Amino acid sequence: MVRAILTQHTAWSNVTKALSQMREASIWNFNAVNNTPAEQVAQLVRPAGYFNQKARELEGFAAFVVDEFGGSLEALFSLQTAGLRERLHELWGIGEETADDIILYAAGKPSFVIDSYARRFVKRLGWQVAGNGYSGYQALFTERLPKEDPLFNEYRASIDRHGNSTCRKAPLCDDCCLLDTCPTGMRRLG
Repeated sequence: MVRAILTQHTAWSNVTKALSQMREASIWNFNAVNNTPAEQVAQLVRPAGYFNQKARELEGFAAFVVDEFGGSLEALFSLQTAGLRERLHELWGIGEETADDIILYAAGKPSFVIDSYARRFVKRLGWQVAGNGYSGYQALFTERLPKEDPLFNEYRASIDRHGNSTCRKAPLCDDCCLLDTCPTGMRRLG
């Protein structure tokens, strides 16, 4: 859950630095985050960027779990997926992607995560999305795949791996395993 918050708008290498600093400072549970001054949390997560904002998000999340669920993730994750998603969205700074990240990876519940790689993947393949919002992209996957968290996890990992290695902002279409089905790649290599 901490990773989901720290990963917003930053490289993974910077997140690992922030996580290491939190561990070294023994600020690694909800009570510790909740009882640590915001300025100290901000300095620990500084490598992840937007450190004041992320410290506020971490503190808000920690307070939420401690105050409303007695610090129990089991109690939090006992909520049905829709209710859990709604409660997470109520927290300052927790958007759709971060909420779904927490639901899929921490709670182990099926909730397809849409990130920039997924959006790029869908657009380049020419798939039609109902609207241009997060829910339209998400529905493209959730309406076609069995709602199973390991499957959603694998699809997201595959899309992210493909987006990171091949379907970059400047795509490497020559090396794409989807070239024969990708209108963007076919146009580029014409």
